[in-house]
Parts: sequence; C-alpha cells; structure tokens
Amino acid sequence: MAQLLLTPENHIQRLNAILNKVDQLQNLGLPSLTTPPNSKSWNILEVLVHLNIAYGHYQQKFNQHIPKLPDNKSENEGFRIRRWQKLVVDSQRPKEGVRKWKMKTLKKFEPLLDHNQLNHEKAEEIFKTFFELHNHLKEAVLLCRKKEVSQLKIPSAIGPIVLFYLPEAFEFLICHLERHMVQIDEILQQQDSLVSP
Repeated sequence: MAQLLLTPENHIQRLNAILNKVDQLQNLGLPSLTTPPNSKSWNILEVLVHLNIAYGHYQQKFNQHIPKLPDNKSENEGFRIRRWQKLVVDSQRPKEGVRKWKMKTLKKFEPLLDHNQLNHEKAEEIFKTFFELHNHLKEAVLLCRKKEVSQLKIPSAIGPIVLFYLPEAFEFLICHLERHMVQIDEILQQQDSLVSP
C-alpha cells in the first residue's frame, strides 16, 4: 500500500476550492438552500451546520495545542499518513465525485434545525459560522507549516479509537468537507431534476 504524503500546500489548495464553492452557494435562493431532495435527506443548510458541528470538536483542540508545539527550523515538506489513519481518512474521501460509503451520522453531529426558522437571517448566520470555522482550519494548517507536528496526537471526534497527528487530522477534515461538497452537488442535481421538464 503506497503511503500518502500530506502537504500544507495541498491542504490549503483544497480548502480554498471548498471555501470558494460554499461562497458560490450563498448566491442560491432560500428554497434551494432549504429544500431537501427527499424526506430522509438533509438540505444544503443542514449539511453546512453538520460541517460546523464536526469542525467545532477540532477547533478547540487546535487552539489549545498548536501554539504550544515547538517550532521547526524549516518548513514541513510533507507528512506520511499512517496505515490505520489512512483507512479512516479514505472512508471519508469521495472517489471520482462519488461518496463511496453512505454512513449514519452520530447523533452529536446531526444538524438540529427548525425548518420553520430557516429564513435569510438564519442562512446568513450559518454561512458566517462556516467561513469563520473553516478559515480557522486554514490558519491552523498555515501555522503548522513551521511546527513540529509529530509532537502531538489528538483524538478524533469519535474518540481515542483514532488518534491523529495534526496533518492527518487536517486531511480527515478536508476529506470530510469534500465528501459533503459531493452531497451538496447531489442535492442540487436532484433539485434540478425535479424542475426540469
């Protein structure tokens, strides 16, 4: 099995693409943002809230530990992901624009939105939170370029069964974001098919 080399440049490039995509979603009308493709699926705002909840777990740990890491003399050129962590990351990574495995979301990560309260103000608040959190992720990646990232392991959001070094955590989070960007594309395609003649 080939080892995956994680680099800050790749992480930043992929995060920028995601942030740009979500920025474009703000141009959609409220019906597109709040209409799920079926009764068992999330709408676009619920997907974004889920992503906000998921990142919240890591934000606190990054704030707590990254400033304490020793500095590197030079910029990190890459980090080889470990085998078990690669399996966990690959479970999230979409392949050729498709979510490989559909999985049940743990209750603590479910977006609990009152659909009657989904108005323009609530949508703006959700987007604002998304950008604050995920720009924080981008800053964490940038800060770690010159930190000794092999000095710290943090538990994943599901607990200590999966411990990530920081570059592995970044990769997991970005793959999770990419997975849900595919989900948003699926929602939009299903909405289009409903209105197409």
